[in-house]
Amino acid sequence: MPTSLVGGLGLIFGIGLAYASKKFEVKADERVAAVREVLPGANCGACGFTGCDGFAEGVVNGKCKVNGCPVGGDTVAKAISEILGVEAEAVVAKAARVMCGGTCTSCKTKFDYSGIEDCVAAASLFGGPSACTYGCVGLGTCVRACPFEAIQIVDGLAMVNEAKCKACEKCMASCPKKIIKMVPICNEYTVSCSSMDKGATVRKNCSVGCIGCGKCSKVCPKGAISVEGTLAKINPEICSNCGECIKVCPTNAIKRYKSSC
Repeated sequence: MPTSLVGGLGLIFGIGLAYASKKFEVKADERVAAVREVLPGANCGACGFTGCDGFAEGVVNGKCKVNGCPVGGDTVAKAISEILGVEAEAVVAKAARVMCGGTCTSCKTKFDYSGIEDCVAAASLFGGPSACTYGCVGLGTCVRACPFEAIQIVDGLAMVNEAKCKACEKCMASCPKKIIKMVPICNEYTVSCSSMDKGATVRKNCSVGCIGCGKCSKVCPKGAISVEGTLAKINPEICSNCGECIKVCPTNAIKRYKSSC
């Protein structure tokens, strides 16, 4: 009798659970899987989600734009728009740029570092071995963080190959100095310096640092350059790539990046 009772109750509960699971079933949106299929699979987090799965769900549920994957660019944005039946939104192609020109040749050092080959570890010691406390540490933490092998260390300075860069922002997150920025690849001119020191100190430490003289901002016909404190900055949304700024920079702190635009 007890065995039959338990068996009967089990059957009843089983039927109840089966009914409940069917009744309250949350049907998966097939578009999520379709979007996930066209994503590059970098799982870099540059879209604002922890990975491609999160982005796929987010874009289908309207939590982000169809052009929210910087790694996939226009190709992925168009594919997603077709899946969702919405208008494609253009992606502004960007690449990482190191806002520093302080190589071993141009920037002095304040001590010899012989510890762990890691920028974070070195920067924790008096700001790092570079005489400029704002400059690139040059130990390659960003190189190891880049999943696309787009960065290398040349003469103690991190340099980005923009043709390989996918704007995943992992290098930005890894840099203890926060001197790697995402810039539209169509913008050819960038102030390669992040020092907020006064001009005299900059000259003492680095031969290619920005001294905040303001000459570049005065000759810019578009008003795209401003001097914040003692550091010149170019607004990429206004810059027309005329190149007048680089002609007057006394320290060669402004660099030109050849664009394919």
